[in-house]
This record gives sequence, C-alpha cells and structure tokens, in this order.
Amino acid sequence: MQAYVYKSQRKQDTYVYLAVRDDFSAVPDALMATLGPLSFVLEVALTPERRLALADVNAVRANLAERGFHLQMPPPPVAPVKVPRRRDD
Repeated sequence: MQAYVYKSQRKQDTYVYLAVRDDFSAVPDALMATLGPLSFVLEVALTPERRLALADVNAVRANLAERGFHLQMPPPPVAPVKVPRRRDD
C-alpha cells in the first residue's frame, strides 16, 4: 500500500497521510481549515513490516483503507518530573 505524506504548515509536527496523491477529498473541510496549507514531503510503501517513527503502520493502513486519510499528531508533552528539594539542616 502506498501512502503520500503531507506536512501542515500551520500545526507543528502534524502530518496527513493520503491513499491517493493530492486527493484531499477524504479529509474533512474543518480539519483542512485547521491544518492550513499542506506541503508534500514523502511517498512511502506501507508494508506490515515497515516501522514508522511516531505512528503504528497497521493503524495508518487501516485508516487509509477505511477513510482515505490518516492524521498524525505530535506526541503529547511529557509532564515535568518533580524532584523533592534536599533540606540542609
């Protein structure tokens, strides 16, 4: 399965995978408005063995087959770790 990956120019680290190159008809209008302009970054063969950096390849393949697109959002920020202060008595 081929996928075509586009980067949002408005939302940092947000990508849209499409099943058909330059066919944004499957992406809801409200989502397109939120993402702003998209720029093509990559064409990739999505095999079950392929590893993606921030997405599960099986979830991407399922979304492409069912919806025609997959949205990859940036990972949530990690909460800072609170370290108790040492008391000097």
